[in-house]
Amino acid sequence: MKFDLHVHTRFSKDSDAEIDAIIFHAKMNGLDGFAVCDHDVIEGGPFSIQRAAELGSDLMIIPGVEITTSEGHLLVLGIKEIIEPGLSPVETIRRARAQGAVVILPHPFKVTSHGIGYVEGLDVDAIEVLNARCLTDGPNNKAREAAISMGIAQVGGSDCHVPEMVGTSYTEIDVQERSLEAVLDAIRQGRVRPGGRKSPKAFVIRQVINNVKKKMTRSLKMG
Repeated sequence: MKFDLHVHTRFSKDSDAEIDAIIFHAKMNGLDGFAVCDHDVIEGGPFSIQRAAELGSDLMIIPGVEITTSEGHLLVLGIKEIIEPGLSPVETIRRARAQGAVVILPHPFKVTSHGIGYVEGLDVDAIEVLNARCLTDGPNNKAREAAISMGIAQVGGSDCHVPEMVGTSYTEIDVQERSLEAVLDAIRQGRVRPGGRKSPKAFVIRQVINNVKKKMTRSLKMG
């Protein structure tokens, strides 16, 4: 099965991606499912699951979150209760494990996206070695080398903030049973393989510019 394990919806402050549009493009782009990983909020996952059911979609949607730790970002899949941001990576992972969740280290060497910057000593199930929003190959290559040297499973995700880019990069998951727990178990057991490509630079740059405009607007309103 083919999953995009890193998708942002309009529940993320830096994304305007409507969930209906994400569901449409995910199906059109050949995905079997995707993980909703909004920044520090978990409402997007349940809402996306509800909308998929209302639309009659057969896509499997994994409820997740991209948590801002004290040192950088972590993806937590299968989350049930919010984990507060700002904790250390070790404490964040401990709390995720208490929920039976899967933990993925996203874009660890991409400084501009709050990559943690290292791999050693972190109890993660997989490392994102193909992040579609990397403008250069360096961060992905370094993540892949770290995953290989440490024997950690490798996954891919689009990190999309616009619907069109969902599934640009993805993860092939070796699973027969079509259930959330079976998919999460397959990731835990390393039955995964990254695939796809990077997003066109124009899409990434456009989103970065939009984020800057949003931040400036929020700052002016607060001022």
